[in-house]
Formats: sequence, C-alpha cells, structure tokens
Amino acid sequence: MYLENLVFDAVEPQRLGAFWEAAVGGQTLTDEPAGFETRLTVEEGPVLDLCFQRVPERPREPLRLHLDLFGADRQAEVVDRLLRLGAHHLDIGQGDTPWVVLADPEGNPFCVMEERTSYADTGPIAALPLSSADPDRDAEFWAWLTGWTDVDGLAPRSLRHPSRRGPLLEMLPESTPKTGTKNRLHLDLRLEATDDPDGLAAGIAERGGRETFHPEWGELPWRFFEDPSGNELCLLPARAAEPG
Repeated sequence: MYLENLVFDAVEPQRLGAFWEAAVGGQTLTDEPAGFETRLTVEEGPVLDLCFQRVPERPREPLRLHLDLFGADRQAEVVDRLLRLGAHHLDIGQGDTPWVVLADPEGNPFCVMEERTSYADTGPIAALPLSSADPDRDAEFWAWLTGWTDVDGLAPRSLRHPSRRGPLLEMLPESTPKTGTKNRLHLDLRLEATDDPDGLAAGIAERGGRETFHPEWGELPWRFFEDPSGNELCLLPARAAEPG
C-alpha cells in the first residue's frame, strides 16, 4: 500500500487542475468534464497524482489538509508566478509570518514557504500539513498506513517517504475538532496485489480510524475511511496485473 493521490473537490476541475499542474510542474493524466488529473514525479522519490473531482458547489469549511509550496530563496519569484497563474493573496489571520499565504482559483488556502533545512529535496510541494487532535497518535497511524517514517521538522510530528525525498506529511494540532462536513482535500492510498483489504480495514479500526459509507454515492471500487481525527482517506483497489 502506498500514498498515491491528493484529491481536491472542485467546482471547475479543469480550471483548478490546470492551475495546480502549472504550479507544481505536473504532467496531465486525465482531462475530462468530470475530473482532471496531473502527476508530480519527484526525482528518486515518490510519485503523487493531484486529482480534481467535480462537486456542485464550493465548500466553505476550513481546510484540514493543505499544500505548502517550496519557496526558499526564490519565495518572492514563486509568489509572483502563482499570482500570474490565478492565485491571490489571502489573510487568514497569519500576521507577520515568514511564509506567504495565497488562495488558488477556488479559494483554497495554501502557503509558499521560506527557507527551511527540513525542506531539502522536497520538490515543488514542501509539505502536506494535516490537522490532528493528537499528532503523536496520528503520526503513528499514518506511518503504518503509508510506510513513511519520522523526520525532523517544525511540526510536532513529520513523516516522509523512505527515499527522504518529496513532501513532508506534517501533523499539526487542530484549531477546532473535525465536524461532519467532508474536507475538500483528502489523501488516497493504493493497495498492492498482496494487500488484504479487510485486514487493512481492521488495522485502521484498531488504530482509531473508522470505515464510512455513503449510500448516495452508490457502489464504488474504493473504500472510504477516516483517520482517528476524522480526516477522510480512501483505499483504492490494487491495479490489475499487466498482461505478459
């Protein structure tokens, strides 16, 4: 099992997907009315697909997962480029911070980060900060789920791909508990042929997560879960073996 997708709910998937593809230097995988996908390949590190799925209206709840983009000594240049692509400055009460807060074309907040030694070799996405009711507990949950391991960072707990390349998955103390409203950005994991889906579902429950089901979504090939803090995730089925 491995982390495969960052999934955005979007009113206009093509528009939002094109913005993020340009922002991270991705390669288009799918461009259809119902959705857009772009692939970010970190050299000698993880491959992450950014997926944009259509929803009828723009969510309003605060983000519990967002993207921090790599800026460092090129922070001002990166900000200017993103503004030209369609981002805008956003005040979320951050005050005088060394990072710059922007919003993408659908209003999703993200940050362009200052220089940090922990961001070496991350590629264009420096970090994936995730709201957590208990960073230590949730770090253990996500480490088991993804195979990512602890690294030094400014968050209470940070995980990273075993290659030590690509973004950090940062556990940040939540400002408010998760409500019943679905987050507009979540993570998908892909099963491998040797994985036991029911065994993994049991492991998620043992570690404080839970499986959820929404009858209005109908029968789908993937399964929906929440981590111990209520953050959504999906387990995607293993890919069919290629012939030959």
